[in-house]
Amino acid sequence: MAIIITDDCINCGACEPECPNTAIYEGAAKWRFSDGTGFTGKGAHPTAGDVDADKENDAISMDLYYISPEKCTECVGFHDEPQCAAVCPVDCCIDDEDVRESEEVLLSKKTFLHV
Repeated sequence: MAIIITDDCINCGACEPECPNTAIYEGAAKWRFSDGTGFTGKGAHPTAGDVDADKENDAISMDLYYISPEKCTECVGFHDEPQCAAVCPVDCCIDDEDVRESEEVLLSKKTFLHV
């Protein structure tokens, strides 16, 4: 599964620098697969299909920090627990019950992003 940031977010930004996939963005910021990863060009993402590393994707939230589910690996392959949740002072980084992914899928996303 991916991690989401709830409406309880206080926009402190503590989570953003902790993400090894650069999957966390400030509200209203557009995101790219290439942001902070080794992925360049075009490729077949394990869950999102064919993607372009430099295509700007719309912000998921206009007001609060958010996590791109296509880039989130729950820190699998990097840490024992999601680092955003570990540092969040208001516990608003939680499991997204709508996005369930196996460890195998999370590791394949990590491999895709960090060529």
